[in-house]
Amino acid sequence: MERIFAALLKGLASLLHPRMLWLMVWPILVALAIWVTLAALYWGQAITWVDLELHQWSAYRWALSVWPLTLLATWLGWLLLLFLFVPVVLITAVLIISIASMPAMVAHVGEREYSGLARRKGGTLAGSLWNALVSLVIFMLLFAVTLPLWLLPLLWPVLPVVLLGYFNQRVYRYDALAEHGTAAEIVEVVARNRGELFLLGVALALIGHLPLIGLAMPVYGGLVFIHYCLARLAESRNEPIEGSARRV
Repeated sequence: MERIFAALLKGLASLLHPRMLWLMVWPILVALAIWVTLAALYWGQAITWVDLELHQWSAYRWALSVWPLTLLATWLGWLLLLFLFVPVVLITAVLIISIASMPAMVAHVGEREYSGLARRKGGTLAGSLWNALVSLVIFMLLFAVTLPLWLLPLLWPVLPVVLLGYFNQRVYRYDALAEHGTAAEIVEVVARNRGELFLLGVALALIGHLPLIGLAMPVYGGLVFIHYCLARLAESRNEPIEGSARRV
């Protein structure tokens, strides 16, 4: 847990640097623009589809006939879509950052904090795109399989955090190591630290649900994973983190 807290604190320090401010803003703006546009175009159809799916549940049909559950059941489709809006915006922003911003973030953190760590460039742009695509597909499959469980009172607050936690670490870990690690080292660092990587992803998923603060999560999450993964890579190589000349 100490290594997780250290990465969270170092990520916060890196986030406050002026170079990171624009990176924190534009992916969220792009993601919001995409999903607000889609909502404006297809909200009615989405509500209709959700309502049809809910009517297949006997518990939902029963709730429609029992006051005061009738009111909640009537608006349940709207509520579900509203609850999904923030996660899909954050997921979209994470994917944008993974593809477009992580190289600049890795360069920024690497120059300032890990200048003694050799860059062996085991990752590629094609690898990053493939990793993002696979992460999204796995997340969507897990979401589809677990969706009926989201209606259970004890599981609906937990499942989104767990799924987003998995998604976060699955996306960020490759890009955090792509510049400095070899292909074999990337696999090794992930395999050795899988549990902590998942916990780190869950911590970021919880932060992402905080009002306003959660908007910084996509960039903050990338910085946190960069710090964590590069520190683990340095440990596996037994290399110094800082070189003789540290850039500001």
